[in-house]
Amino acid sequence: MNDFDFFIGSWTVVNRRLESLFSGCDVWDTFAGTTTCTPLFDGGGNTEEIRFPDRGFRGFTLRLFDVERKEWSIYWASSRTGRLDPPVVGTFTGGRGDFYGDDTHEGKPIKAHFIWSDITATSARWEQEFSADGGRTWESNWVMEFTRA
Repeated sequence: MNDFDFFIGSWTVVNRRLESLFSGCDVWDTFAGTTTCTPLFDGGGNTEEIRFPDRGFRGFTLRLFDVERKEWSIYWASSRTGRLDPPVVGTFTGGRGDFYGDDTHEGKPIKAHFIWSDITATSARWEQEFSADGGRTWESNWVMEFTRA
């Protein structure tokens, strides 16, 4: 249940976000961020607030470990909407975390996939990809490269 212990603390973030989803767009917006992750439940959860100073909004993540199912649920909220999005759920295997869930984009159902990889004591990578066809194909749309502050 301590899979996210590596992430506790403060980080600088380089974000790359696809400018338009599901449109064949290949233009990426790059911007900075800073984040701090705080532990809960002796490693069985954590909270994170990320700031995007050039974009004028913040994000909040709640991660909780389901002891019975032995899997994580990850919830995201943005200061732009004030809503807690549906969770993605999954586990770490071999140093990589894969988390899947159902969501919507512009009112249509989509699948979401979060990937945690390249984890070291001083860096980590997070990627988000969406599928509009039930998981047959995926479009990467946001990558965060973390460096310990």
